[in-house]
Amino acid sequence: QVHLVESGGGWVQPGGSLRLSCAASGATQDIYTMGWYRETPGKRRELIADITRDKMTTYTNSMKGRFTISRDDGTDTIYLQMNALKPEDTANYICNAYVYSSGVENDYWGQGTQVTVSS
Repeated sequence: QVHLVESGGGWVQPGGSLRLSCAASGATQDIYTMGWYRETPGKRRELIADITRDKMTTYTNSMKGRFTISRDDGTDTIYLQMNALKPEDTANYICNAYVYSSGVENDYWGQGTQVTVSS
């Protein structure tokens, strides 16, 4: 089992920045990839970026440039630095951990942290 807790969300004006954190606990040694998704009512959950244990990153094309994912293995935490935020970035940002152990795969999700971008 892996438990994920996000933090760092809040209200920000357009053009501002936020840094989200996601701390993992439990069987963190089995985590292969961690990532950030976001969702808004009526829209499908979308991937922002993910990062492997080897620090290889993948970004959804539309997220490149303004969003940066990073990982601190010492604290089992990933971060999402978000710059030049726009009102359309308003969403619940959710952390994901992909776990692979002894041939069994599992996806774990946090509860999310709300980001609101408005003036």
